Amino acid sequence: MKIEKLLVVDDDEDIRTVTRLTASRVGHWEVAVAASGPEALEAAERERPDVILLDVMMPDMDGPTTLARLREQLCSAETPVIFLTAKAQKHEVSQLRSLGAAGVIRKPFDPAALPDQIRRIVAEL
Repeated sequence: MKIEKLLVVDDDEDIRTVTRLTASRVGHWEVAVAASGPEALEAAERERPDVILLDVMMPDMDGPTTLARLREQLCSAETPVIFLTAKAQKHEVSQLRSLGAAGVIRKPFDPAALPDQIRRIVAEL
């Protein structure tokens, strides 16, 4: 699967900025950002990303809830979603994958390595 557009969903502005810069400059992808679950639903409809990076812990609508809602939308029902999380013990990763996530990337992550991590996860689908 070719990745051309990435949607980054995180309530932390610094994470959104670093991820957007890395994905665009190193990954050579077009990048859209959202700061919350509701924004992610709108952005997925508007932007039609190839992959979504989704924070697990967000106020109001957390990552797992956002993923479930994304799956209800026709435009994002099949879009690979990769969770970003600081909570990445083996059982937590298994739980996130059981929700339908394509993969999990642990925070803090190496920005320079992020595009390759995303490519590897998507290649395994």
